[in-house]
Amino acid sequence: MPESSPETHVIDFRAAEQLLAARDPRGAIRLLDSVITAHPENTAARLLRARAFFLSAQLRPAELEFQIVLEREPDNAFAHFALGRTLERADRAEEALRHFRLAAALEPRPEFIEAARFAPGTGTGHQDRNRPDGDPGNAE
Repeated sequence: MPESSPETHVIDFRAAEQLLAARDPRGAIRLLDSVITAHPENTAARLLRARAFFLSAQLRPAELEFQIVLEREPDNAFAHFALGRTLERADRAEEALRHFRLAAALEPRPEFIEAARFAPGTGTGHQDRNRPDGDPGNAE
């Protein structure tokens, strides 16, 4: 097995981004595990791994990763939105709504505002729309 270095971790991170874009979240997770083991403070890698967990329907690990990101960056609107989608998918709509509202308050993007208007129990959920598989920076 090749020796790990900061350069190989960058390569693995970029390759994981490509795997996620190609809809191979499990492959992305495998690459990101070694990056996060070597750099547990790397919030970008954790956010990418959380998205990969979500896309592979591993909701509990996704939730935990999004929470770690939010502990470090409580003003990360995308992480709040993505955690909301994760909780919504896990049938925890009340908890999800809190994060949707925080996301909309932090960054009033249309998809965040729409999710924040969701009223649990009304049958107007937005299941699987605006999933946290997009790049949070592509709204501009």
